Amino acid sequence: MKNLSLDTETYSSADLAKCGVYKYAEAPNFEILLLGYAVDGGEVKVVDLASGEFLPEEIKEALTDEAVTKWAFNAQFERVCLSRHLGEWMEPDSWRCTMVWAAYMGLPLSLEGAGAALGLEKQKLKEGKELIRYFSVPCKPSKTNGGRTRNLLVDAPDKWEQFKAYNARDVETEASIQARLHKFPVPEDEWRNYVLDQKINDRGIRLDMDLVREAIHCNERARVELTNVMRELTDVENPNSVAQMKAWLTENGLETDTLDKAAVREMLKTAPEPLGQVLELRQSLAKSSVKKYTAMENAVCKDGRARGLLQFYGANRTGRWAGRLIQVQNLPQNHLPDLAQARNLVKAGDFAALDMLYGSAPEVLSELIRTAFIPKPGCQFIVADFSAIEARVIAWLAGEVWRNEVFATHGKIYEASASQMFHVPVEEITKGSPLRQKGKIAELALGYGGSVGALKAMGALDMGVAEEELQPLVTVWRAANPNIVRLWWDVDKAAMTAVRERTSATTHGIRFECKSGMMFITLPSGRRLAYVKPRIGQNRFGSETVTYEGVGSTKKWERIETYGPKLVENIVQAISRDILCYAMRRLDSTGFSIVMSVHDEVVLEAAQGVSLEDVCRTMAETPPWAEGLLLRADGFMSPFYKKD
Repeated sequence: MKNLSLDTETYSSADLAKCGVYKYAEAPNFEILLLGYAVDGGEVKVVDLASGEFLPEEIKEALTDEAVTKWAFNAQFERVCLSRHLGEWMEPDSWRCTMVWAAYMGLPLSLEGAGAALGLEKQKLKEGKELIRYFSVPCKPSKTNGGRTRNLLVDAPDKWEQFKAYNARDVETEASIQARLHKFPVPEDEWRNYVLDQKINDRGIRLDMDLVREAIHCNERARVELTNVMRELTDVENPNSVAQMKAWLTENGLETDTLDKAAVREMLKTAPEPLGQVLELRQSLAKSSVKKYTAMENAVCKDGRARGLLQFYGANRTGRWAGRLIQVQNLPQNHLPDLAQARNLVKAGDFAALDMLYGSAPEVLSELIRTAFIPKPGCQFIVADFSAIEARVIAWLAGEVWRNEVFATHGKIYEASASQMFHVPVEEITKGSPLRQKGKIAELALGYGGSVGALKAMGALDMGVAEEELQPLVTVWRAANPNIVRLWWDVDKAAMTAVRERTSATTHGIRFECKSGMMFITLPSGRRLAYVKPRIGQNRFGSETVTYEGVGSTKKWERIETYGPKLVENIVQAISRDILCYAMRRLDSTGFSIVMSVHDEVVLEAAQGVSLEDVCRTMAETPPWAEGLLLRADGFMSPFYKKD
């Protein structure tokens, strides 16, 4: 036996969507109901464990045999569940995930979606969701079901047979995906990245549950108080109701179509009292970030650690990680100078002191979310990230000499950009100066073909840049970075050539190739980005452009248009991700214990005495495939996670 394809159907009273597979499999009533498997592409067999059947010995041995490769769609689920079933923890080294393979090829991250996109003959059975709801989750007791809280096979034998057929079909669909993609294997280097990701997810990260529980209590108390104050100010029965609040604002001379964050922020600039006060209270009441404390409580395992927070290849355009459960990739920033004091007040339940010192409890709780992540006893966090990684990568790719000189010396790209744009000596551009502000906003907004709209979206007007300055800012930035502008349109031309002529084209060390209904972009690392069913279409301005199929802004599978600067953004972010992977594997191989990665940052759980300098030096080593790229990593030590 060389390959074993697997799919399980399970039961647990834990809510999988809220708690993740690690906690789901910890539930006392967790069990595997069915195990579908196929050996080396052979006939699919289903073991009906719920009916008293046993796993064949050869399958039990194969599961723990490192020489047998185990395949599943979302293999983390099967590996964790089968580890619990066997009572023996299985490391991820010999496991491979068909979902990762699908993501690598630009396909949806669901078995049903991937099968549909590939047009497979044997696709996931659509009645599966109803069968899972019936057998895999608790049911509500009622007179018709005799008051039971769980459906068993004896309650619906016909459905049970359908459930077994559904289980078998999932194995067949996974095998069909592998067969369809066999010409385009995931590189072994990428599987090594996947194994490391799984080990980090298995390790998990500790949560300060005293802080989490008190934060939830504090938030509930604050919401009641804020709601009461808003009722007194407005006479609105339910201040949480968008419709009721919009009606009240209209009655008081302030009409609005929406009460989203951006709209409220804009109205606050001119709203008279008491409307301004009401809007501020509404902002605090609508603070969604504090819901992450509840997500933490849902996800934490028995040992106080949360697991499964990272989705490998979650962004299938670039291969970057995505967040799951607690969504660590979009944690609010912290700006309080005395985080330790604030978190101690919350942990002590001293809400009166919290109100007196900080005013808005929801704002404070939002700033403390990061600090709920803590190292295990005897350890500290080392948090290290790359300095201006995307700016460095795009400068290296484009050959923008002055930018590379900046990164080789002082590294102050905002000041240097302003100096280059406005022809002012860099020494005269200080941290608080308007020119530095313009350099910063231009750097953040304009690197991927952005114009006036991108500057506004990045908050240029809020940062004090006048409306009439926006277009000149775009013009001078592009004039100061001619090689980056050339990179955009060289990439655009190469992609158009590859798609139109069904051939290959190379520019700036990046190869574009069309074959088998895909456009591949080969990065310096050797990894390929995949774009499904590319063709030449028309953009919204009537010009020719490359289009492809993918999951778009509507979260549905659709045709998406792209062009040079957008492809450059994909390429730069993908290269930055490959650099992070290279650094993480080096850190792991030298004994550092990674517990989380967030964008271009790694969080290590380190024993006392571990050197921050060693971590930063290891991260900053340039991969062998990126000769000439100048990297730098900065970091800090802390007894809790935070943004430095």
